[in-house]
This record gives sequence, C-alpha cells and structure tokens, in this order.
Amino acid sequence: MAGTWELIFQIRWPDILDIFIVAFVIYWILLLIRGTRSVQMLLGLAFVIVAFLIAQRWGLVTIHWILRNFIDSIIIIIIVIFQNDIRRALSTMGRNPFFSVSLVSYKPSLLEEVAEASSILARNRHGALIVLERVADVKEHVEVGVELDAKVTRDLLLSIFNPSSPLHDGAVLIQGGRVSAARCFLPLSQNPRVSRFIGTRHRAALGLTEETDAVVVVVSEERGAISLALGGRLTRDLDAGGLRRVLGNLLAPPKKEKGWWIS
Repeated sequence: MAGTWELIFQIRWPDILDIFIVAFVIYWILLLIRGTRSVQMLLGLAFVIVAFLIAQRWGLVTIHWILRNFIDSIIIIIIVIFQNDIRRALSTMGRNPFFSVSLVSYKPSLLEEVAEASSILARNRHGALIVLERVADVKEHVEVGVELDAKVTRDLLLSIFNPSSPLHDGAVLIQGGRVSAARCFLPLSQNPRVSRFIGTRHRAALGLTEETDAVVVVVSEERGAISLALGGRLTRDLDAGGLRRVLGNLLAPPKKEKGWWIS
C-alpha cells in the first residue's frame, strides 16, 4: 500500500498533462471512426497484435516470423487502410477555427437570394443542390460540369434547377460570393450509418460535407422539403425562415458591436 502511495506522489504535472493529451487524442480518433468500416479494420489489427504476442510467448516460430514482418510494416499499412479517415481527421483539424486563418462569410443579401430560391424550388417540387464554399476548396472533391462566373440571384438559381434546363442535374457551386459552376457531381457519403433509404441528393450533400467544411442546401423534388448538410450531418424539413436563420448563423459576417464612444 505504501508503495502505491509512493508511486502516486512521484507523478509530476507533466506526466498528468501527457496522459491527458494521449487520452484526448485516442478519444478524438474513436469519435472520428465511430460507425465506419475503420472500426472493424482496427479490431483486425488488434487481433494481429494479440496473435503476435501469443506466438512470441508460446514459441510459434513461423507464425511469429510472419506476424513480425507484418508488424514491421504497420505504419505503411495503417496509412493505406485508414487513408480516408486520416484525410478526414486532418481536414477536420484544419477547419477548426483555432487553426483557420480567416472565416469565410457571405453578404446577407446573397443568403436571402439562396433562401428565397430554395423556398420556391421546394414549393414547385424542383430538386436542387446548392453548395456554399467556406475555407476548404470544394473543387478538389467534386466533378465540375459547367464553369460559370455569375452573380448569385434567385432567378439564376431557379433557371438552373428548372427541369427543362440542361444544367439542372447535379449541384451549383458558390465560391467567393459568385456562382462558379453548375451541373457538378458530389462524392456520395460512404458512412454505413446513413440510412439506405436516403435520396441521392442528400447522400451527395453528406458526402461533400464529410470531406469539407462547405454548407450544402438540398431541395427534395419528391417531398418538396428543404434540408441543410454540414459536417456530415443533415438538418431536415427547414422552412424558408428556418433556412434563413441557419444560413445567417453559419455564413453571415459577425455583427460589429458599437462601443459607447461611437454615436
């Protein structure tokens, strides 16, 4: 018992900080891979390591030699197997405001045009995908259809997503406050936790927001409902007012507080 107390009193503040950081990193990694196929892969790697230790303990020379060579290459194997999760983790870290150089914002008038267009499209049961880029470059993750450089207006969005328009399939990209492309195809979500009954548009919106910090507005032609995707999560059944509030909270520039000395 005395030895235990001695050991406790020998723990320094740097040791506590070290343990806390390692525990936080492990917890963060588990949150990132939760619900993905990487969990099964991680369990498989754990099984291999346990088998290696058993072979070493029992003197199983051949098995030990095979597993030792496998484990010698474990870093490369982890990078190959978990490349998508590593990329997503680094992207998530880069999107953190602590690491971001600046946050992208849009004029309230532009967000109003998007909200109005989405409301009309939903009422007319015209499907739509509208991507609003923030910090991460979305063009690295999408198949760009038609390059544009146009002002964001309600009428432009309505004409693009009109079923008779050749541009209505796919998504519209808004970058730097302007429509930069139309008929773009987004990566579909690979998350096995996403319902298989969810539509292609919603799956595409989730897929892009799993890889980037973009905000994606989805209009369902089947239900005439508006949804918003962010960070791999979907907020469904928004009305026009709700969409305006969410877009404003996420993308509008912060209001500057006036000091008492400013009239």
